[in-house]
Amino acid sequence: MKKRVMCAIGASGIAAVTYYLMDDKKKEQVNQKVKSTVNQIKNMGKNDLPIEEAGHPEKDNLDNADMVAEGSQFGVNYYNKVRQ
Repeated sequence: MKKRVMCAIGASGIAAVTYYLMDDKKKEQVNQKVKSTVNQIKNMGKNDLPIEEAGHPEKDNLDNADMVAEGSQFGVNYYNKVRQ
């Protein structure tokens, strides 16, 4: 009994997938999704950050480091204008 039920469920699943993939647009969408997923899995271990800048970004970008160190004054200036 259990074997028959499992076979029926499997056959139904295969029939549903076959019917879904009969349309070329849907088939192409599935292929693209599978390819993008495979690429994501392959690139999982790769690190996008350059190791040289990882700990000390201020050495290469002095202007950006100074700007970040100063902090944003936009909010303070806006608040002062509203209060006056």
